[in-house]
Amino acid sequence: MKWMRDMARWMLATMFLAVGLNAHAAQNDYVLGAGDQIRIFVFQNPDLQLDARINESGTISYPLLGVIKLGGLSVSDAEKKLANGLKDGNFLKQPQVSILVMDMKANLVSVLGQINKPGRFALGAGAGGNKLSEVLAQAGGIINGGGTDLVVITGTRDGKAFRKEIDFPRVFAAKNSAEDFVLANGDSIWVDRAPIIYIYGEVNRAGAQALQRDMTLLQALASSGGLTQRGTQRGIRVHRRDESGQVKIIQPDMNDKLEPNDVIYVKESIF
Repeated sequence: MKWMRDMARWMLATMFLAVGLNAHAAQNDYVLGAGDQIRIFVFQNPDLQLDARINESGTISYPLLGVIKLGGLSVSDAEKKLANGLKDGNFLKQPQVSILVMDMKANLVSVLGQINKPGRFALGAGAGGNKLSEVLAQAGGIINGGGTDLVVITGTRDGKAFRKEIDFPRVFAAKNSAEDFVLANGDSIWVDRAPIIYIYGEVNRAGAQALQRDMTLLQALASSGGLTQRGTQRGIRVHRRDESGQVKIIQPDMNDKLEPNDVIYVKESIF
């Protein structure tokens, strides 16, 4: 039994080590900015430990070095800058500097809506670390039922309000692909629910269902299990609300594309 306990302790220690290394690597890619609270350590030099908040100009005041700009640098680059300053000033021969981000206030984006892990996420300094697909991956991706076609991004650019709709599947499409959108500090990402259509009457599985991209009436009926023995194609009607709010009744072709919130009624055959 002892060897089992030892093995369990070893596995637990390994798991925490892996989590710690991943967290450290992620923080090293974080880009420092105004409002971030950091703690600076210098190995074997406790007098140089400092807690500081980066001001609006991206600077802090550090012992021996005075005012130094860290805003816009990744954590790892900021560590190198401080170490080089201490070395070049002949204060220390081989300084080993570590920075711990205590409170992240800069370079964060919010991910909301139909997401597995909604919340605020830090933008990375590495390649792709500040792109839409990267942040959505951090948030666990879009849940089942999420509107995977359009992702809405809001924020500010050059001091002006900004809004953009991204046709997300095109980011990975083989043809006519769109660029993976580059995010900025303060952006908000909204993933809405997938559009819905409603089918009732003489179908095997009546009810609401997600409207897929370019879905036709025939495809929607197939998703509902098809017509019952009493159902008839000639008796199909689509109730559709126009821009003025009026509901129109349409007799569609089976290959006609459906629109969000369409209500499809399949009548019973009189024969």
